[in-house]
Amino acid sequence: MSWHGSGLLRFLAPLIAGALFPLGLSPFDIWIMVPLSSALFAALLHSDTPHGAVWLGWRYGLGFFGVGASWVYVSINVYGGAPPWLATLLTALFCSGLAILFAVQGALYARWFKPRGWSAALLAFPALWVLFEWLRSWLLTGFPWLYAGYASLDTPVAGWAPIIGVYGASLWLVGLGSACVALFLASGKARRLLTLALTSIAIIGAAGEGLKNVSWTQPSGEVLTVAIYQPNIPLKEKWDRRLFNQHLNQYREASLPAFTSADILLWPESALPAYRHQVSDYLREIRDHAIATETTLITGIPIRAASGRHNSIMAIGLGHGEHHKQKLVPFGEYVPLERWLRGLIKFFDLPMSNFAPGPEQQAVLWAGSHQIAPFICYEIVYPDFVTKNSRGADFLVTVSNDSWFGDSIGPLQHLQMARFRALETGRPLLRGTNNGVSAIINPAGNIEAATDQSVETLLQGKITPRQGNTPIMVTGSWPVLLICLFILLSFARRSRH
Repeated sequence: MSWHGSGLLRFLAPLIAGALFPLGLSPFDIWIMVPLSSALFAALLHSDTPHGAVWLGWRYGLGFFGVGASWVYVSINVYGGAPPWLATLLTALFCSGLAILFAVQGALYARWFKPRGWSAALLAFPALWVLFEWLRSWLLTGFPWLYAGYASLDTPVAGWAPIIGVYGASLWLVGLGSACVALFLASGKARRLLTLALTSIAIIGAAGEGLKNVSWTQPSGEVLTVAIYQPNIPLKEKWDRRLFNQHLNQYREASLPAFTSADILLWPESALPAYRHQVSDYLREIRDHAIATETTLITGIPIRAASGRHNSIMAIGLGHGEHHKQKLVPFGEYVPLERWLRGLIKFFDLPMSNFAPGPEQQAVLWAGSHQIAPFICYEIVYPDFVTKNSRGADFLVTVSNDSWFGDSIGPLQHLQMARFRALETGRPLLRGTNNGVSAIINPAGNIEAATDQSVETLLQGKITPRQGNTPIMVTGSWPVLLICLFILLSFARRSRH
């Protein structure tokens, strides 16, 4: 191979390795791509100089987010109104900024851990990976997307999820890939030891199949009939005031069959395109009908309160309570640096982009005698937020408006994360969206019923309320994170001697 060819390959290799990672997640679901991609990243770091690790890590991150978060372009261009060149630029800036985290991750690994050779690849690399996933869950409000552990959802490793959560699953998957790199780096007795370690990792993962038979939670009531209405109203029409009454009538008429047959009816995020006080008469009519038919209606709706304007969800009819969204989406629900950005381009002036986060302590939602853990859109992707706020609940509800993702991979990634939350908490989950995928998910994270995308649908099914806490609900992610931190501190301490 020519010098120029090998130089081009060295430049492209991290980009390609990072781009392979999202293929392990929905909608592709080729789970082996996650350990393969992370293994390639580890191998590239071991073959490069410490000085080159920053640039290498950034390129890996650019491929990682450039493919995995490509749906950002759709949100900015199609629904944000930005021309293609500007949407491309903003998406590139977004992915490039996130890629800096992999640059830092690569630099830290090369500086503190890589000199330890195969042992660092075996232990330090997956530990550092998981801690950087956790960092992404809160840094600059957080972007907890594209976690390695989600690839385990339909594998035997899923049996471990109620115990170790998504971070533990990430540790296993990345550890599987980096153990292969360690095996390649080692020789002699160390290689025989690593063969045993790799075999043990595989056996531990396979043992999760047996754990799927363990019931961490127990039924807490009779089977409930549920219905989810997916209106499929185009986003560009949703806030058109000329169609306001048409949309209200659509919800009313399409939901009539559910009022007579379902215990619980779910409408999506911001189902009604107005603040609650602006549709009080309409809601009173719906509430009275729900009471007469012994139904609980749960709906997303903007609420203006003394604490500000909130993206909220509430229950009426035989249910009651309201929840204000705490994890807001930058630009979609609030505008950072609003004083300078608001009005600059259409994307910075989207409808309902001036919400305030809800308080940490809020009253719960109820459907009859059943307690509900409600999550709005982005909230369902925060692992510890969901496991903490699901304690005591009989089932989970999440509402979303995935129209912002268009026909991209975003909605199916979002659905996969919701499925994992059901698995972690051992509870059924109802997911209502504007245009799909709406779904009824069982406590094992499997889809019992689901809608097609971009189709108006009234989805019906049954769930069994459940009580009890899975291990991850009791401990949170801290045991896994502390193990990772202990591993890294041990290596860092050795490197100083």
